[in-house]
Amino acid sequence: SAEMPGKRLRHAWLKHVSDAAFGKPAHDKTMPQCRRESMRRHLFRRRMRPQERRELGMKAACGTQARSSGGERASASSENAGRPLHALSFFGFFAITASMVMTVYEYPTFASSGMNLVFFLVVGGVLWFLPVAMCAAEMATVDGWQSGGIYAWVGNTLGRRWGFAALFYQWFQITVGFVTMSFFVLAALSYVVGWSALYDNPLVMFVGVAVIVWLLTLTQLGGTKLTARISKIGFVGGIVVPVLMLMGGLVAYFATGGVSALAFDPSKIVPDFSNVDTLVIFASFVLAYMGVEASASHVNELRNPKRDYPLAMIVLCAMAILFDAIGGMAVATALPASTLDGNMSYGVIEAFRVIFETHFGMGWLVYVVAVLLALGVLAEISAWIVGPSRALLETAREGIIPASFAKTNKHGVSVKTVVIQAAIVTFWDAVLCSSMALSGGSSSSVAYLTAIGLTVVIYLVGYVLFFLGYLDLAFTKRDLARSFQIPGGVPVKAVVALVGLFVTAATLVISFFPSSELSAEANVVYEITLAASFAVSVAIPLVIYALRRRGDKASSPIQEADK
Repeated sequence: SAEMPGKRLRHAWLKHVSDAAFGKPAHDKTMPQCRRESMRRHLFRRRMRPQERRELGMKAACGTQARSSGGERASASSENAGRPLHALSFFGFFAITASMVMTVYEYPTFASSGMNLVFFLVVGGVLWFLPVAMCAAEMATVDGWQSGGIYAWVGNTLGRRWGFAALFYQWFQITVGFVTMSFFVLAALSYVVGWSALYDNPLVMFVGVAVIVWLLTLTQLGGTKLTARISKIGFVGGIVVPVLMLMGGLVAYFATGGVSALAFDPSKIVPDFSNVDTLVIFASFVLAYMGVEASASHVNELRNPKRDYPLAMIVLCAMAILFDAIGGMAVATALPASTLDGNMSYGVIEAFRVIFETHFGMGWLVYVVAVLLALGVLAEISAWIVGPSRALLETAREGIIPASFAKTNKHGVSVKTVVIQAAIVTFWDAVLCSSMALSGGSSSSVAYLTAIGLTVVIYLVGYVLFFLGYLDLAFTKRDLARSFQIPGGVPVKAVVALVGLFVTAATLVISFFPSSELSAEANVVYEITLAASFAVSVAIPLVIYALRRRGDKASSPIQEADK
C-alpha cells in the first residue's frame, strides 16, 4: 500500500482477481513484478484447503518453493519456516488410535475362553500391544521415515524386498478381515429381518458378503471425504453407544436378579497350559490389538510426543483391556457355552437379546442396537477399503508393482487397486464359506474362526519383519535423528522388541493348533484351509518383487538399504 495510492491499488487488485478467476496471466504493467507475484500466491493459497496450505508452507520452509506453469499455481511463502506443526492434542491422538483398535464383533470370541479372557487380554496388552506401539513410535519419528509407514520402516532397515513384503501382509490381511466384519453385519441383519440363513447358510453368507463388499467398494470410488464423516458417526453410534449400553444393561441385569451363565472362579483366570488346544484362542486376543502402529504416523503432530505418546498408549492399553474384558464377560455371562459355540458371529446380538428382551422385556431396543452395530461395522469397512490400499501407491511409483496401480481418478482413488482388493475379498469369502459347507454347514463358527486365524497369521508375519527392522534400527542405526525414543537405551529397546517378537512368533505357531471350540472333523477343515491359505499369502509378495520391473530405479532412500 505504500507503493501506490489506495484507489490504484484497489483497481489493480480487482483486475488481478478477475484475471486469476478466468486463468488469464497477469499483465498489469502498473504494478511492480514483486507485487504481482505476491498477489498471485495469495490468490492461489485462498483457493486451497488448509491442509494444502500447510503442506506448501512446509515445502517453502525447506527451500523447495513450487512455482506453477502458465500462472495456475505459484510457490507458497515461507513465513512459517522452521516452525513444526504440533496441532494434535492428546485426546485427538487418543481418539484416532482407539478407533483403530477397539471393536465389538470380537467379544464372542473373547467370551468363548471364559475366565481366561482376563489373562489373555492382560498378557496381550502388556507384552504385545505396548511393544508394538513403542517401537512404531520411534521408527515413525526417524527423520525421513515419517511417510510410508511400515514400508519405510522395514525397507530402510531390512531392504526393499522385506519392506514391500511387510506392507503387503499389512494390506492383504485386511482382505480377510473384511470377511469377518461382514459376517458380523450379516448376523446383525439376520436378527432384524428374522432370516437365520444369513448366518448359518454358506451360500447365502457368500452372496451376502460379496454384496456388502462390492457395494461399499463402489461407494468409495467417489472419494473419502463423505466416508470420513460416516465413519466418525458410525464409530460413535455403532461402537461406543452399544458398548456403553451393554455395560449398563449388564449391571442392571445382575441388580435385578439376573443369573450368570458363567461360573466366576478366580482360580480359572490363568489358563491350563497343559491343555495346549485352549491356547489357540489367544490369537484372537492379539488380533484385538492389531493396527495400533498405524497411528504412529501422527506422533510428530503431537505437541509433546515424548510425554503424550507413551501416556496415550498406556491409557489406551488399560481402556482396551477394560472394555474388552467387560464386553467379553457380558457375552459370556449372558450366553451359555452351548449357545455361544454355534454363534461366534452372532454372540453380541444374542447377549443383548438375553439382557434386554428376555430379562427386561424391551425387545424393540435389541432391534435398534442390531441396526446400530451393523451400521457401525459397515462404516468401519468403508473406512478401511481405501486407506490401506493407498500405501501401495508408493511401491507402484518405485516399480515394484505395475505403474498402473499408481493412477487415480479425479477423487484420488486408485480404481484398479480397490477393484482388485474387492476381488480378493470375494475369493476369501468363497474359501471360508466353502470350509463351512465342508464341515457340515450347520454353524458359522468354522468359517469365522478360520477367517480370524488367517487374518492373524498373515498380519503376524508382517509384525515379525517389523520387530526385526526395529532391532536393526536400535543396534546399527543409533545416530539417526528421531523425536521419540524408548527410554532406557539400547538394552531396554532390545528387551521390548525381543518380548514383542517372542509373543508374535509364539502366537503365529499357536494359530495353527487345533481349536478346542471345533469338532475333530471341523478341525481338519480348519487346519488345511488355514495352512494352504497362509502358504500362498506369504509367497505372493516375494514372487511379485522377484518379477518387478528391474530396469526401474527406486526414487526413495529405501533403495540404499538394499545395498
